[in-house]
Amino acid sequence: MKAGTLVVISIAPIAAVLAGCVSYAEKPVLYPVGSPVNPPFVAHAMCIGEANAMYGEAMQQYKLRAQMTGDYHGAEAEALSRDAARRQYDACASSEGYRAVYDR
Repeated sequence: MKAGTLVVISIAPIAAVLAGCVSYAEKPVLYPVGSPVNPPFVAHAMCIGEANAMYGEAMQQYKLRAQMTGDYHGAEAEALSRDAARRQYDACASSEGYRAVYDR
């Protein structure tokens, strides 16, 4: 039991330091519009899941189109997938009763 406690005590400060390294530069601020049912952190978690699924779907669709046309650009695929994910996040946040506001 002592060894487990020592491991937890030694890992906790490392986890705290690494948690400070996470960048939230692209994370939007959710402003309530009307009366939302879920709190912002719940809406954000749900919308991130939907946006990630949309990113994967958009990337898959781009690759399928590229197979038909024979024209694949990695940067274009990334940009289109990222834009689709952002649109999905905004639509999800709107349906949850929030407006997503980005810094830039």
